[in-house]
Amino acid sequence: MKILTVLGARPQFIKAAVVSREIKKHPDIKEIIIHTGQHYDINMSDIFFEQMQIPKPDYYLGINGKSHGAMTGQMMEKIEEVAIKENPDWILVYGDTNSTLAGALVASKLHIKLAHVEAGLRSFNMKMPEEINRILTDRVSNLLFCPTDTAVENLKKEGFDNFPYAKIVKVGDVMYDAYLYYRQFAKKPENVKVEKDFALCTIHRAENTDNTDRLKNILEALKEIAEDLQVILPLHPRTKKIIESKNINVDNIAIIEPVGYFEMLWLLENCRFVLTDSGGLQKEAFFAKKPCITLREETEWVELVNVGVNKLVGADKEKIVSIAKGIDEYFNDFNSVVSDLYGDGKSGEKIVECLVR
Repeated sequence: MKILTVLGARPQFIKAAVVSREIKKHPDIKEIIIHTGQHYDINMSDIFFEQMQIPKPDYYLGINGKSHGAMTGQMMEKIEEVAIKENPDWILVYGDTNSTLAGALVASKLHIKLAHVEAGLRSFNMKMPEEINRILTDRVSNLLFCPTDTAVENLKKEGFDNFPYAKIVKVGDVMYDAYLYYRQFAKKPENVKVEKDFALCTIHRAENTDNTDRLKNILEALKEIAEDLQVILPLHPRTKKIIESKNINVDNIAIIEPVGYFEMLWLLENCRFVLTDSGGLQKEAFFAKKPCITLREETEWVELVNVGVNKLVGADKEKIVSIAKGIDEYFNDFNSVVSDLYGDGKSGEKIVECLVR
């Protein structure tokens, strides 16, 4: 059996590493990996692949820095060329990037079976490009690998039970597999002065970085929090330029360069709590038993809100500061929360078993 895996962003490579390890155990499966180049950074170097034990991509397309339409269209063209050449039994896609959608559309048009890891996630915010990508990818998938009960229910409500070509399978979350395996390699970031107690923050979504009012509110809140507790903020150069261009004062926030996955795991394991607009970090905060303040109006991971370990605050400065300064009173004790919301750490194994069947 031949599987063509389409990836475009670092989180997707981390997820794919989990599944690829399981694929290697099957001598009759050959995996071909395409890296579209959608999210290129220094951590996509040979060292990154070696550290993460990820097979190096068989194809690198180098498509990035374009509009959504141009990027997705060019990816489709190049992925289609590879798919025709390789003639896979399955195309495997992860998450909700433009690379995901491009791979899904190629599979559907070439009548190649499609498997989607992280199917069924919904934020119900149609202004998010990721939401469009999720919905369209799910709609043409043959195997829908869901991480949670909520994801399964979302698909059932949308009628997927009635689609004869589609099968819904709850496998758990591959990021939980990754966390359990890679936490042993966590390492402290170099050249970063870390105080005994600190909060970890990430900001990257366009709804926050491209909206000056929202960005100012969030940064003002972080500055106020930083008066009592160190706030470490790994920041993408693009967002840093926006802050500088708007003359926003961030003097007491510990802004550092973006860090690799192992460094992020160390920061996560050692922080007091998390503030983020990332989807993945919300879950990883739960895995590490850290309270999470989510800088968005909605989340795909509603179960974390429901069990009281994640608070949605948007860009409301007062809410952010109030919850951060009263962190213990706002969040449930992790010991009282069900620990298997995202499976048993064997999601990769289940995905490969299902593909083989």
